Amino acid sequence: MPANDYIFELSENVTRTPVSFETRYGLGLSADLYRPADFDESKQYPALIVGAPYGGVKEQGPGIYANELAQKGYVVLTFDPAYNGASEGYPHHLSSPDQMVEDFMAGVDFLGTRPFVSREKIGAIGICGSGGFALSAAKVDPRIKAVATVSMYDISRMQKNGMNDSMSDEDRLATLKTLAEQRWADFETGEPALTGRGAPLEWDAEANPVGAEFGSFYSRPRGYHPRSITQFTMTSTPSWMNFALLQDLDWLAGRPILLVAGDEAHSLYFSEDVYKDAPEPKELYLVEGSNHVDLYDKVEKIPFAKIESFFADALK
Repeated sequence: MPANDYIFELSENVTRTPVSFETRYGLGLSADLYRPADFDESKQYPALIVGAPYGGVKEQGPGIYANELAQKGYVVLTFDPAYNGASEGYPHHLSSPDQMVEDFMAGVDFLGTRPFVSREKIGAIGICGSGGFALSAAKVDPRIKAVATVSMYDISRMQKNGMNDSMSDEDRLATLKTLAEQRWADFETGEPALTGRGAPLEWDAEANPVGAEFGSFYSRPRGYHPRSITQFTMTSTPSWMNFALLQDLDWLAGRPILLVAGDEAHSLYFSEDVYKDAPEPKELYLVEGSNHVDLYDKVEKIPFAKIESFFADALK
């Protein structure tokens, strides 16, 4: 693994600076600011916020995207979500839909107060779960002028209905009863129980193809990071069941949306459904021969030219 636990090598054409900023809840987020090597602080640049996959950290996929897009003249902010990675928040590994949406808006607060960023040219990129968070943030924050999602997941829908909307009402009620009991246990011990690892260290690819796919990234040298354990507090789940990230997409009318997904991704239906529901202008862009996690880190598959041209037009 490259130095400092980043899973990629920083381009000589990019500078990376550790920064931090606070959410409106007073939680400090650990972040990195990427700029072109020929950066001129007297100028104003278009800026992008890149959110990590659900369970990921800034040293993984977000940094790869920032490293590429900073070379194209963007100021790019990556961050660890509150309660996760190197960011503040206790208990750690808590997962809150409101907070994860707030993280994006706090990122806009930070970028828009940099003198070298044009406030009218701020966009967002959300990878995996952050795709839903970025869209949800943009619905209520018109400062986000355009959104690109990559391998998007709607975590609120998945937690409520299961993958492919397969959870029955009976299973949902049983889950909620179990988690209600867990709250008492967490309160008594002071140590919230965690979910199982979403990216298992060992797997049966036939029995658990999705787990195998995530494990091939998070649990192998390819994408491993010690702060990305792909686990959350068990009692985070009811909050997601009670929170619809992607209702009222019509509020985005007039702001461009690009939905990038692999044509072999198990998660493709999330992007397809958003494409059906979202207002214009919008585009669904399929990457041939790619699964969900391919677009986390495989630079040869990630359509950076498409993403760059999208933001060049949306933020002009």
